Amino acid sequence: MTRIAAYIPNLMDRSRFASHVEMLPTLEDLKSANADLILIDASKPEVLEYLPAGPRVIAFAPHVNEQILDLAKAAGCADALPRSIFFKRLPQLLGDSDG
Repeated sequence: MTRIAAYIPNLMDRSRFASHVEMLPTLEDLKSANADLILIDASKPEVLEYLPAGPRVIAFAPHVNEQILDLAKAAGCADALPRSIFFKRLPQLLGDSDG
């Protein structure tokens, strides 16, 4: 089973994640996360400074902030998606066949 962790500070966004996703409460936890896939809200620019080496990281941010999406890709994120597309694809990212 794929180990998935997420750094999602916004509580409303956090509620959309499955229970098998480990929520990382701090940026330091993000830096040392032990997961195969990490999902991050890149709308907080400092989050990109704490990306762990190794796991696949997928970021999201508001579609109007293309600069943050570009910075996330440059920082090493495998993908950086507009928020609406990220949440539309979330069930697939989490491996939920019924979502």
